[in-house]
Amino acid sequence: MTAELAKAYDPASVQDEVAKVWDDEKCFHAEPTDPGEPYSIVIPPPNVTAALHLGHALNNTLQDILIRRARMQGKNTVWLPGTDHAGIATQTVVEKRVLKEEGKRRTEFERDDFVKKIQAWKDEYEQVILGQLKAMGCSCDWDRTAFTMDEPRAKAVREAFFQLFKAGLIYRGKRLVNWDPATLTALADDEVENEEVDGFFYYLKYPVVSSTGISPVNHGRDGHATEYITVATTRHETMLGDTAVAINPKDPRAAALKGKFVRLPIVNRIIPIIEDDYVVLPVSLGGDPADTKAQMATGFLKVTPAHDPNDYDIGQRHNLDIINVMAPDASISDKHGWSDIGDAGFLLGQSREEARKLVVKWFKDNALLEDQKPYRHSVGHSYRSHVAIEPYLSDQWYCKVTDKRLAGAALDAMNPSQISRGTGFQPVAEGEQGLKTHATNTGITFYPERYAKTYQTWHENIRDWCISRQLWWGHRIPVWSSSATRIDFVNLPANATVASMESDGMQYICLRENDTDCIANLERAGFSQDPDVLDTWFSSGLWPLSTLGWPLAAEAASPADSASGLATSVAGDASSDPPPNALSTWNPTSVLCTAREIITLWVSRMVMFNQFFQGQIPFKDVFIHAMIQDGDGRKMSKSLGNGVDPLDIISSHGTDAMRFTLTSMATNTQDVRMPVVRDETTGKNTSPKFDLGRNFANKMWNAARFALMQIESNQSQVANSESQFTTLDRWIMSRFNKTVTECDEAISNYRFDQYARACYDFFWRDFCDWYVEIAKVQFKDETKKSTTAQVIATVLDGSLRLMHPMIPFVTEKLWWKLNEVCPDRGIDGWINRGTNSRVRAQVDGDGNSTRIITAQWPIPGQTDDSAEAIVSNLQELIAQIRTARNDYKVSPKQSVTVTIVAPDCGAEQINLHRDMLESLATCKIAGVETAITTPPVNSTKITAGACEIYIEGLVDEAAEQLRNTKRRDELTKAIAAKKGRLANAGYIAKAPPHLVKETQDQLAAEEAELKALSV
Repeated sequence: MTAELAKAYDPASVQDEVAKVWDDEKCFHAEPTDPGEPYSIVIPPPNVTAALHLGHALNNTLQDILIRRARMQGKNTVWLPGTDHAGIATQTVVEKRVLKEEGKRRTEFERDDFVKKIQAWKDEYEQVILGQLKAMGCSCDWDRTAFTMDEPRAKAVREAFFQLFKAGLIYRGKRLVNWDPATLTALADDEVENEEVDGFFYYLKYPVVSSTGISPVNHGRDGHATEYITVATTRHETMLGDTAVAINPKDPRAAALKGKFVRLPIVNRIIPIIEDDYVVLPVSLGGDPADTKAQMATGFLKVTPAHDPNDYDIGQRHNLDIINVMAPDASISDKHGWSDIGDAGFLLGQSREEARKLVVKWFKDNALLEDQKPYRHSVGHSYRSHVAIEPYLSDQWYCKVTDKRLAGAALDAMNPSQISRGTGFQPVAEGEQGLKTHATNTGITFYPERYAKTYQTWHENIRDWCISRQLWWGHRIPVWSSSATRIDFVNLPANATVASMESDGMQYICLRENDTDCIANLERAGFSQDPDVLDTWFSSGLWPLSTLGWPLAAEAASPADSASGLATSVAGDASSDPPPNALSTWNPTSVLCTAREIITLWVSRMVMFNQFFQGQIPFKDVFIHAMIQDGDGRKMSKSLGNGVDPLDIISSHGTDAMRFTLTSMATNTQDVRMPVVRDETTGKNTSPKFDLGRNFANKMWNAARFALMQIESNQSQVANSESQFTTLDRWIMSRFNKTVTECDEAISNYRFDQYARACYDFFWRDFCDWYVEIAKVQFKDETKKSTTAQVIATVLDGSLRLMHPMIPFVTEKLWWKLNEVCPDRGIDGWINRGTNSRVRAQVDGDGNSTRIITAQWPIPGQTDDSAEAIVSNLQELIAQIRTARNDYKVSPKQSVTVTIVAPDCGAEQINLHRDMLESLATCKIAGVETAITTPPVNSTKITAGACEIYIEGLVDEAAEQLRNTKRRDELTKAIAAKKGRLANAGYIAKAPPHLVKETQDQLAAEEAELKALSV
């Protein structure tokens, strides 16, 4: 007799025990030479800014489901973990910490000294993050843990930058960038979040002048004679940098103003009036009445090329001066390209916010503020500091993603069936010059499909990517420059480690390797390294490559043409092929599981880089999961106090409970809401939603504990003969196999909520509520008990395997106990044994897997629709008798006498299963008839499908008539509702087929019951 499981499930002790075994036996580790079809996932590397939140728990639970299932399917499975240095975010957090604790700013430290402080923060939180992932049960290959700034990743970054630089896809340029005045760095377009803010349109009057002085006749807002023109703006402080006023050439006032100028107030700069089609016509002069800007416009646009992207474009078209009036912190300054300050000295040193107030006051005091009107509009904010970004003229490094070799290849990588035609899409021609051939590509497929449009639109409208950041924490740009010295590079070999370009009187030299001797020589020659670092997303974009050993692995498998950045592959005999390595085995990866807000930030760049450097897609599928919000629909955050720490849920409910609940919430909708409550006893946030998972884990434990005791007591021989199985045995095995099929379909389509629901419905309802109770009856029959023990053991076995990817800890522990109690299980043709020979799994002497993590994923066996139909009818009989007992408040222990009237075939099955019916319905069956003329005295009549059931001694005839009338009304309403649902074409098209079938079956049963009650 083996030791029984503990009476109550204790998640903490089970998690610790199971995790230690997995770790000791390296159950998560894989090698490229392992057997099986490759299956790989790279973890979206969490930022080392802080601990993980519930969104990470959802994301990683879903990835782990995919990984564990693939491993059980015998695939060569690897999940690559790691963390991201998160340049802006991490440096900002550490700067705040140092300022608070030491009272010093970053600039008071030497660069290397401050970087050490950031490194210490990274080391601290990286360990916290990895510990959280392990506590969540993530089966990552921890031996392959990576960090975006460790040496292998640094080498990949240098190689990628070098190849792009040499291919002409990286360049230096002075452009208007998105500037974060809080973190003092440039941002890429997709690092800007637009927020609606309340502001004003200010109407500023500019005096019109000719080239020699005041013009005698000028034009105002509505075309009336006046001494001024009026510009409308929401950014009035930038008027200090105006270099023109623009008017639409279709404006009737344009002709009279041709060749005229205005004197810019405060500054006194004389600037031209120009014509440009970009200017919005006011409604009074033919503008679109539906256009909010036309409603607010005057027809005159102040043009400030250094502080507005649209104005910058106008400036380029008209060759206007570009005058920057701000310092990097967005204060007004004459130190960054502004010299003709005029009377604006009172604004110097003021913040942009204070300057706005002072400019308005000046215009009021000088009678030049014509009007101001409230206006709600969209303003770009930094995705890290959350302050309003400032368009800012700056020298930066750019990656030419507009090139077909990048954005074009990214579009070409799409699954053709998901491409929206007629939108400017231009696929790359196969074999086009400078592009790799990617014969392995079948197209990246997005789930849900709607996100393919987001991806496509981004690449069709993409602008070159600003990749330099004015930070200290990150990959230093590997470029040295000099304006005074020139180094001549001629006749370099194809694999040269140096590349050079000249721009704006500067020579820029890029180094492929971190060669200290070469660097010393450059510095002696007067060259200095660029102080900036690369955008965090540059290293993240290489993640599917760098985590798998690129570029060294790529060189071993297929040497690259360093001069062009293009890989070549030579066909040959298998005997001449290099041995498999991580890159050749697992890239492209199988699926990327991520959130929608980083489709442009991360997904796009991984595709472009993988295409350019490897000539293949980085992943086959992209699954965009839902976002978790609090109960009020707000994003969870520490500042709002509505965040939930995964470790808090693990502590209060257990890891399995958390994972199951999150999986059940992973629908294809954009967001899911989770009410948050504070546990006053612990001070931690939690949610009642997780009770669902805790209850299910407890149910599994309790049901398995009972089943194991019964198996151990009743097994005596292995049952494998069809003749030994009862209808009820075939029913539960058939239901299990249909559930496996349903789960396979759900996971393959990334419908994790459907997977969770299918497991829940089968295990709790079919197995626990029905078959375990049925087994109690069959165990009393000497001829059935051994077969029943085998069936219950085998179904429990399959159920544990089916649920393991989602609920790993309790299933592993129960598997071990099942191996002790019943090592020889499995029923040929119905449910396989679970041995997985293709995985490096531990097996016992009988060939059974000793660990469920490496056991075989269930393979659907045979089904029996006839058995399911019979049991469904029996369940309906039992359910109706139980309902009647509850309605009449019969004591649970009190048996009632029933007479059943059923068709011939139904009567036969009822008689065959009389013991089960009497036991589960707590009744005594007085008789089973095919027809009845006189009902039993003082009996109530109920219906179950085609059967009539008479229960004796419950109510008098008058009361029974009232009950039947009430039931007919209920059925009439229910039937009408279901008919309406089934008549809805939208419901039929969108609902899962099994739900439509379920509705149809329920309708048929209700119509049959109504017919019987109406007789």
